Amino acid sequence: MARFFVLGLIALPIIEIAVLIKVGQTIGLLPTLALIIGAAILGGLLLRQQGLSVLTQMRDNVNTGRMPGRTIADAMMIGLASLFLVLPGFLSDVVALALLLPPVRSWIYAALARRVTVVDTTTTYRRHDPSSGRIEGAIDLDEDDYRPR
Repeated sequence: MARFFVLGLIALPIIEIAVLIKVGQTIGLLPTLALIIGAAILGGLLLRQQGLSVLTQMRDNVNTGRMPGRTIADAMMIGLASLFLVLPGFLSDVVALALLLPPVRSWIYAALARRVTVVDTTTTYRRHDPSSGRIEGAIDLDEDDYRPR
């Protein structure tokens, strides 16, 4: 796995440079630069809008007591998109703009969720007895049974 990561780090700049050269040869220098700057501006606007939307969703999840798993995944994908927007080049901009689109993030989340199993376990059993005021399953210590630090 580490080999593929290193290979990707080496290959990505080479591919980006090759695409920039090919696009520059096809449409010219100024239109190529305009496309790169336009993609960065558009990406920044989308990043701001989607980032604020995710923050609102996360606040709503916390307020209602729901697990924010989907929202956290969206935040991570938006963060990855912002990293790709910083990198100059068309390939990384296309990936970044795709990650900023909610349907694409939903598709990626669904694909990842099929591979993950969440198990919720508890290891304690406690029951409150109102007549005695004690909690069954809890350890009740006297002052002689422990010492403060």
